[in-house]
Amino acid sequence: MFQDALRAFALTFSRDYRRVLLRSIALAIALLVALGIGAYYALTYFVTLDMPWAQLTLEILSVVGIAIGAVFLVPPVTSLVAGLFLDDVAGQVERSEFLDQTEGTALPVGRSIWLSIKFFGVMVGVNLVALLLLLVPGVNIVVFYIANGYLLGREYFQLAAMRYRSEDEVALVRRHHALGIFMAGLIIAVVVSIPILNLITPVFATIFMVRLHKRFTRSRSYARR
Repeated sequence: MFQDALRAFALTFSRDYRRVLLRSIALAIALLVALGIGAYYALTYFVTLDMPWAQLTLEILSVVGIAIGAVFLVPPVTSLVAGLFLDDVAGQVERSEFLDQTEGTALPVGRSIWLSIKFFGVMVGVNLVALLLLLVPGVNIVVFYIANGYLLGREYFQLAAMRYRSEDEVALVRRHHALGIFMAGLIIAVVVSIPILNLITPVFATIFMVRLHKRFTRSRSYARR
């Protein structure tokens, strides 16, 4: 697994993936900036104070709060971006790393986007809980890694595996490899928690999970869709 993660990390910055990496980073930054600007204007519009110093303090605290909140929004935002670039990345992995195997079938665009939106909603909720626990030392870190490890592992593995299998078959594979997928999710969560580096998550995690799915299903027969 760690070899798959290291290989995925190296490939993420290679020439074959550079274009899609830059596009996914640009889109993730644009979404984060848009959310930040929207939150700032909402706070300063609905909350106004008569005293100039108090208003200035509110604006400064708003900027600081939004910056902290952005850290917790990176996992859901990058998961949303992943749905747009998954098939490009997964197809490249299959063509370059698994030439002797049948290439997967791209998910319909609407299906891929819907899955990403669904996971985006769940992850926003989980990370908001982790943000609310920020004042409880240690607890929020544990919640962040466990929750995101589970959700990121589940999401990226499902998106990668559904190129080959029906949703029911993917659920069966997940049950057989639940611990491995969770551990892989923890690795992705570590990347997500590192500022700047976390912007590579959609490409890195997709490469990682395509390789992991290939390895998990190599020694056991699962029905193809």
